[in-house]
Amino acid sequence: MTTLQIVTKEIVDLHDFFTEWFNGTVERDQLEPRFLSRLDENVVFIPPEGHIMTGDMLKGGFDRGYGANKGFRTQIRDVTIRHEFGDLVMATYTEWQTGAANSAEKKNARLSSVLMKITDPVTWLHIQETWLRDDLREAGSFDF
Repeated sequence: MTTLQIVTKEIVDLHDFFTEWFNGTVERDQLEPRFLSRLDENVVFIPPEGHIMTGDMLKGGFDRGYGANKGFRTQIRDVTIRHEFGDLVMATYTEWQTGAANSAEKKNARLSSVLMKITDPVTWLHIQETWLRDDLREAGSFDF
């Protein structure tokens, strides 16, 4: 597989897991092997609101969110490799969400940047999300 295929599969698979998790359609014991084990011990996640979250903070949020958002769905689009440095890859993608209970906009979209280490499994080092501009979100499709 190409680096783009590896990165795309990783991003899509992880977000498919998020949908299953928040809908409560996956077993609770899957949080560690399908998500937390993929995070670097020093991972940083910056959501669109602009604060920094650590891996422990993400774990706490996911623990509380299990099955709490039955109508949540997500779709990944526009995965692009921006830089490659040895086994490190910086990529961007858009994430489209519907039924997002904890977002002001139930249909929202965000532009995400991720730094990954291409290992087996892939390791997530840094994620930053920014709200997609209103005009781009409004022009996009939420039929998924």
